[in-house]
Amino acid sequence: MRHSILMLSLAAVLAVTAGCKRDAAPADANQPTATATSATAAAAHMIDEHSYAEPDKVKVKDLALDLKVDFDRKVIDGSATLALDWIDQTATQLNLDTRDLTISKIVGERSDGKWEDLKYALAPADKVLGSKLTIETPKRNPRVRITYTTSPGASGLQWLTAAMTEGKKTPFMFSQSQQIHARSWVPLQDTPSVRFTYTAHVLTPKDAMVVMSAAFEPGADNSGNKRDGDYSFKMSNAIPSYLLAIGVGDLVFKPISNRSGIWAEPASVDRAANEFSDTEKMIQTAEKLYGPYRWERYDMLLLPPSFPYGGMENPRMTFLTPTAIVGDKSLVSLIAHELAHSWSGNLVTFSTAKDAWLNEGVTTYVEGRIDEELYGKDRADMERVIARNELKQEFSEENKALQVLAGKPGELKDPDDNLGSTVYAKGAWFMQFLEQRIGRADFDAFLRGYFDHFAFQSISSQQFADYAKANLLDKYPGKVTQAEFDEWLHEPGIPATAPQVTSARFDAVDAARKGFLDAGTLPAAAATKQWSTQEWVHFIEGMPETLKPEQLAALDAAYHFTGTPNGEIAQRWYPLAVRSGYTQANAEIAKFLERVGRRKLIMPTYKELVKTPAGLALAEETFAKAKPGYHPITTGSVESTIADAKAAEAKAAQPASK
Repeated sequence: MRHSILMLSLAAVLAVTAGCKRDAAPADANQPTATATSATAAAAHMIDEHSYAEPDKVKVKDLALDLKVDFDRKVIDGSATLALDWIDQTATQLNLDTRDLTISKIVGERSDGKWEDLKYALAPADKVLGSKLTIETPKRNPRVRITYTTSPGASGLQWLTAAMTEGKKTPFMFSQSQQIHARSWVPLQDTPSVRFTYTAHVLTPKDAMVVMSAAFEPGADNSGNKRDGDYSFKMSNAIPSYLLAIGVGDLVFKPISNRSGIWAEPASVDRAANEFSDTEKMIQTAEKLYGPYRWERYDMLLLPPSFPYGGMENPRMTFLTPTAIVGDKSLVSLIAHELAHSWSGNLVTFSTAKDAWLNEGVTTYVEGRIDEELYGKDRADMERVIARNELKQEFSEENKALQVLAGKPGELKDPDDNLGSTVYAKGAWFMQFLEQRIGRADFDAFLRGYFDHFAFQSISSQQFADYAKANLLDKYPGKVTQAEFDEWLHEPGIPATAPQVTSARFDAVDAARKGFLDAGTLPAAAATKQWSTQEWVHFIEGMPETLKPEQLAALDAAYHFTGTPNGEIAQRWYPLAVRSGYTQANAEIAKFLERVGRRKLIMPTYKELVKTPAGLALAEETFAKAKPGYHPITTGSVESTIADAKAAEAKAAQPASK
């Protein structure tokens, strides 16, 4: 998942799982090796505190979905048939994760092929984890089928009326299963420690097209070749629950290459295809570095602006925010990031949320390598500098426990609350440290071997550390000490060994900003005409906490920041405007917050607005208008921010106790 390399992440990722051993590279004398880890220790690292599942007793190995999408009721009706691998032959229960599901019937397949009713109980809901579904399975049924209906407020689904779409003709629905939101639309073992194959049969209104993180039914071409309200899909590679994905709406397909293309509403498909036209080059670059792409196709779905994230790396079907389309390809590192997950994430994944850096940190490093190859070192370095500057702002004494790459059990209450700068920026910085110490060619070989060795498995930070000791530290003695490695992995903050990155282009931006702050001299038009999004972001981010309103007005007159269509610039400009009392921007701030639901872009502005009574009033008024178009994940973030501010305001208004 990508909050964008121009980060201010509010969350991290849940991951893939232990898995499909038949797809892993066979061990031989030439294969890299991992040091031995006891079965007991490995199992301890796999414990997922954010799931009710007990995969040490039974695992789902295949999921068959039969779904009907009802736009009028904003629900999915259907059934989930789970094929089970009973590991513990004394187990008599199947525990599944659910959230706000209405269960109407559960049956189990008997050894004679007939089906029988099973007893079950749905526990009271936990605010974070949802409700444990316990199914009595004394005969350890090979398959269990749950018939259910989702809630209109399912946290993993967003329902948009036709009026909320670009075409205004057909309603739209899409999923976001990560972190642990798959359980809100499918009853299953919602943990990255379980991988499964799946099939799906989906019924919709006939004017709607369906896409999923899977291949279309046999015989359909890349674009599905039909729109009849009856669709079938198959995912042959075992995936974790957070990569389950579905999108339904007025969608058309445009190819980019023979294995990649874009799905979007008709009005935006050409624009998206042009912006993302380098996708095939990115795939080829990643393959050259890290081995073959193993998911057959890499297609993309352009979602409405309400999508709460930058991108989501669903296999075969990356979901994307339209805010990445700015006309000059300056934000297409988003595609590089989601594509990189095809190796670091979808192929080799962290086993629990406390090891999220194994997905996002390695992916952010790989993203930088793709960017560097296609767009030059200057651009890759600018994005690294931006990410690291934001890390320095986000890291504090209060959140030290969340600055550790290899997290400890119990410290992450909600997997949506991972510290973004840790799992993205610090994780990538760690990878660059290893690359520079070991040497790029040897480190590339290490990563490629790592992806092959752990293919289609989920692993812990300790397993990564064991593998790195055998295939980096011991193989290249004297380059990285165990103490240096462990400091990166187990200590908060950034080690003194961290390699630094500078940018000559940012040096010029810094000089231009200084000239403006010291003498009021606006940067020369001849220079700013060539500036990329990254340079404008750096220009604004380097400003003091506040400016005088007349300074903001001068910048606005020259560069039209207020009302900008570029969300990355808006994300920085509007909080600065709010802090500085530049109320001239309020009308455009409201429009931006109503139009865009991507949390990374809008939450910084909401957080500044709620700090003053007038700003809080504007935030509440704007949110009331925007809420119907926000994703449930975004809605929860904004509601929490406003509620906390109102509680603080009320507390401050109380008379002091004697």
